[in-house]
Amino acid sequence: MENKSHAFVAGLFTLALGVAVLLAIFWLGGSHETTHDYVVVTKQNVGGLNPQSQVRYRGIRIGKVTDIRLDPTDRDIILISIAIQDSIPLVRSTVAKIGYQGVTGLMHILLDEEGDNDELIVPDDKNPPRIPMKPSMIETLGETGSETLLQTRELLVNANALLNEENRRRFSSSLAHLDGASSSLKPTLDNLNGTLLQVRKVLDEQNVSHLKQAAAELGPLLADTRVLIGKMQAATDKLDVAIGHPVANGTAALMPRLNEVATEVSQASRQLSRVLRMVEDSPQSLVFGAPALPPGPGEPGFSGVKEK
Repeated sequence: MENKSHAFVAGLFTLALGVAVLLAIFWLGGSHETTHDYVVVTKQNVGGLNPQSQVRYRGIRIGKVTDIRLDPTDRDIILISIAIQDSIPLVRSTVAKIGYQGVTGLMHILLDEEGDNDELIVPDDKNPPRIPMKPSMIETLGETGSETLLQTRELLVNANALLNEENRRRFSSSLAHLDGASSSLKPTLDNLNGTLLQVRKVLDEQNVSHLKQAAAELGPLLADTRVLIGKMQAATDKLDVAIGHPVANGTAALMPRLNEVATEVSQASRQLSRVLRMVEDSPQSLVFGAPALPPGPGEPGFSGVKEK
């Protein structure tokens, strides 16, 4: 009887131990909430990311990585299968990034939203929705750093080629010439400072006030000058009209009369010239009158011989 009781106790202990082991396995296996599958698509390096790695949404743990594989249709694409809790709503603007956990550097996947597309993603375990992965800050800095190093190397090579021995000699010569030019420029600057001081003395408050007063007195004079010029212009216009207008009182109407007077004066001048020649040839004509003309051909007394 005693042996049977010991066997019963041993069997009961074994059964309890098995239940405890199953509970421990269940506990260590994590939460067994309902999950849905999604696929993260990327072309970047995912070294350090393993199955069972955490998936976080805005810092909250919401799932884990279940599988990492290459896309059979494109070997450049990596497909990362993740299981997300059913209670987490994902939208079309959700993107994935690689994150690093604490000082250990363990990699995990971060889900976040970028954009304004708030349409919910409908889970489909048979054809899991795809979530694009964007480069993390560290990878962006790494790529930028590599490009920066390359550009720095090219810059150093170009600088080395630029600062060769000949260019350094020319640069030293240019500095020497610049130093000489600066020394020559110093007296000119000193003279300019003196000139500016003299100008400042000339343009003191008293002289400026005198200039303002002269300008104020010049204003009325300019106004009177403008009025005088206007009057002179009006008089000139009237004179032009008087000269060019063929009216009885106009100057243009006197021109025919002036021409007649000039013609008469010319005729009188010719007659006076003939009288003076006649007086010069025979002065006695002033007393006895003009001499008779010699007889012409066919007239009585015509001898045909010219008198000398």
